[in-house]
Amino acid sequence: MRTMIMGLAFILTAGLAAAKQSAQSSEKPTKTFVSSGEVAELIAKAKSERKEGQATVAEPMLELGSYDGHLEYRASVGNAAVHEKEAEIFYVIEGSGTLVTGGKLVNENRMNPTNLSGSAIEGGTSRLVSKGDFILVPENTPHWFSSINGTLVLFSIHVPRP
Repeated sequence: MRTMIMGLAFILTAGLAAAKQSAQSSEKPTKTFVSSGEVAELIAKAKSERKEGQATVAEPMLELGSYDGHLEYRASVGNAAVHEKEAEIFYVIEGSGTLVTGGKLVNENRMNPTNLSGSAIEGGTSRLVSKGDFILVPENTPHWFSSINGTLVLFSIHVPRP
């Protein structure tokens, strides 16, 4: 657990340093620590809030300026995504699944000015991810959890380009 926290802290520190100035002027609340007990509570909350057929429930974990870290409780396969102006970092807290990166979105549609969604990915590279894994998905890279083995619990943070 200590190694996991230190690794996550390193990744966050590197990303957060780039946005220090914009974070200081933000109106958003600041939350820079979540205990393992709080993570367990967030997992239980997400599980209880999940509706039948809902692929993902997200719970806020950390907030600092333009950086938001969320717990993602994934119980089934959801949509593929492309974040055009942000990288995304995942840490697998529990479970396992298959992450596909690269390729091309199937049935692409625009969610908002900087994000695309699709029903799947054609092509790309598949990789089994499981507890303890870190993943960095660069901006403009299609990504999709194409299979979930039971449930997959992730820490996810979007890292905007400075």
